[in-house]
Amino acid sequence: MTLHTLPDAAPATIAAPESNTLNAQEMDQSERAVAKAFRRILPFIFICYVISYLDRTNVSFAALGMNADLGITAEQFGFGAGMFFIGYFLFEIPSNLIMQKTGARIWIARIMISWGVISMATAFVTGPMSFAVARFCLGMAEAGFTPGIYLFFTYWFPGTWRAKITAAFLVGIPVANIIGAPISGALMQLTGHEHIRNWQWLLLIEGVPAVILGIVCLFFLDDKPAKAKWLTAEEKSVLQRRLDDEQQRIAAKHGASMQHAMRNPLLWLLAMINFCGIVGSIGVGLWMPQIIKQMGVSHTATGFLTALPYICGALSMLLWAKRANQSPHRIRWISGALIIAACALSVSAVVTEPVLKMLALCFTVSGILAFQASFWALPSGFLTGNAAAAGLAVIVSVGNLGGFFGPSLIGYIKQMSGGFMWALLAVSAVLLIGALAVSQVKDPYKTE
Repeated sequence: MTLHTLPDAAPATIAAPESNTLNAQEMDQSERAVAKAFRRILPFIFICYVISYLDRTNVSFAALGMNADLGITAEQFGFGAGMFFIGYFLFEIPSNLIMQKTGARIWIARIMISWGVISMATAFVTGPMSFAVARFCLGMAEAGFTPGIYLFFTYWFPGTWRAKITAAFLVGIPVANIIGAPISGALMQLTGHEHIRNWQWLLLIEGVPAVILGIVCLFFLDDKPAKAKWLTAEEKSVLQRRLDDEQQRIAAKHGASMQHAMRNPLLWLLAMINFCGIVGSIGVGLWMPQIIKQMGVSHTATGFLTALPYICGALSMLLWAKRANQSPHRIRWISGALIIAACALSVSAVVTEPVLKMLALCFTVSGILAFQASFWALPSGFLTGNAAAAGLAVIVSVGNLGGFFGPSLIGYIKQMSGGFMWALLAVSAVLLIGALAVSQVKDPYKTE
């Protein structure tokens, strides 16, 4: 059985012709406008996402010193780190709906400035309770950023471009770790100050870029093509007409209201699949420095070794997303990525030889990132208007509960069992459940 969006005919093969009102010359002109937007918007949004992901995961390195200094147990760290995603979950939908009213420029700037300040404030927690509260507040501040970016993409990029820009955007996950892990490891080597420990320096220094980028956002981003001074009048017109045509067709088929989105079973299935993926992504990501540290290496070496799986993941996610988007069997590619991640994580749980464990972790991260890069092309195939604002927020926010469940599950099982083996096997089981759920999805871009 596959879960359908609605029984009506879907766009042809991978994506339908996107406009019934633009002639060939106007389509060519709109393509040039989209390419120009891609070159201008993506680099800035990409940098913002790198900083976003760095600020939500740098606590995994801070824990190497913070846990001992503050007496935080493995279970307390897993719970506290995961509280970020509870705050994110509770405020994600309201944040996305507010952004639709205020515009992306103002709201994304607000999100970035507030999360940068709170990330720096986390340096001054004094125990497990204040740590959990700080993480909750960070999640509350950052809520709406990721689904807000996905919504922002629908204002600028037609369907044939969306898989490409989404995959390029999500490369920020491995890049954040490739760049951030060595930096975080090096900062943890600081001998400290009389009153400021090395993990506090890490949190203070890595929170500053978000505040700076938030201010830059106010002057750099444009809410939609009509407001972009760097597009010609003709480019603004044809691109906006193309986007309007696409959104009207999606609205006619699937509905454009929040109520339509909430009644669509595909929305909730995708949210559940995203939950399973994030259990693996955040669960493994937050604990990886501690898993690697058990190999007996220094903080600096831990940083470089933590970056290695994400280097592999950066390459795999782009190649995998491209093949998935070109294939008439996109769903098999998405499911297959989770199966690879689950199997590799199981291997990493049972082997003890460091080289084999690192190799297994590389395949784990590569599979998870390949899943994320190909999965996020699906929602924009049936969501538009208010349905997109609410629906994307639901998928991300429900999925982000996995960011609480994954670290908490690993921390609890590790504390009970005394090691990571059973904890990682449990996470691999969740990834397999996600792969099975993916197989029940009907590609919204594909015809019967």
